Amino acid sequence: MKNNTVFVMLAGGKSERMGTDKGLLKFNDTYWILEQLNRISKSTIQEVYIGLGFHSQHYFEAIPWLKDALNDFVSYKNLKVKVVINNVPELGSFSTLKTVLKEVPEKSAIILNHIDIPILNTAELNKIILTENDVVIPHFKNKNGHPIKLSADIWINLIQIKATEKDARLDFQLKKINPIKISTVEVFDRAITLNLNSKNDWNSYLENQ
Repeated sequence: MKNNTVFVMLAGGKSERMGTDKGLLKFNDTYWILEQLNRISKSTIQEVYIGLGFHSQHYFEAIPWLKDALNDFVSYKNLKVKVVINNVPELGSFSTLKTVLKEVPEKSAIILNHIDIPILNTAELNKIILTENDVVIPHFKNKNGHPIKLSADIWINLIQIKATEKDARLDFQLKKINPIKISTVEVFDRAITLNLNSKNDWNSYLENQ
C-alpha cells in the first residue's frame, strides 16, 4: 500500500549563527542534507519536498541534481525528491513552509522537519508516520520535538495564514488545535530535541556520533 505521508524538509534560512549553509555541512563523506535524505529513505516515506530560500544557489552548485528537482521529482535512494524555492525567505521559515505546502498533494499528510534537527532513528520515525491523528508530536524526557506529523486538514489551513501576521508560526498555530486532535509519541532518540544552530552545536553533535 502506498504511503500517503510525504516529508517536508525546510532548509531556507541564512544559517548566520552557523556561518555556512547547514545543509552543506560535511557529515562523514557526504553533505548533511544528503545524510538527512539517507535517513528518511530508510523509513516508509517515498516523497520528499525540500524548501530552499537563502543561498539556494549554493545548494545547486554543491549538489547539481537539486536544481533538476525544481522542475520535477528526482530519484535519490528510494525517494522521489522535489525542490521548492521560497522567493521571500526574509519572511521566515513559516513562509518557506507555506511555499512548499502549495506543492504538496492535498490529500497527503506531511512529516515536517528543519534541516538543523537530525532525523531520528528509523523505527521511531516510522512510529510517528503510522500514528493516526491530526497532529503527531514526538516526545523525549518531558520535551517535545521534531519531526511533526500534520494531517491534510491541518496543514491546508496553514496556507491561508499570511506570513506577515504576528501568529504566523507553527507553534502558535498548534496551540489553537483541540488537544484531542494531538497525539504525542514517546521516543528514546534525543535527536528530536536537538537544534544544530551554531558551530559549537554541530561539533558537539559530531563528537557524540
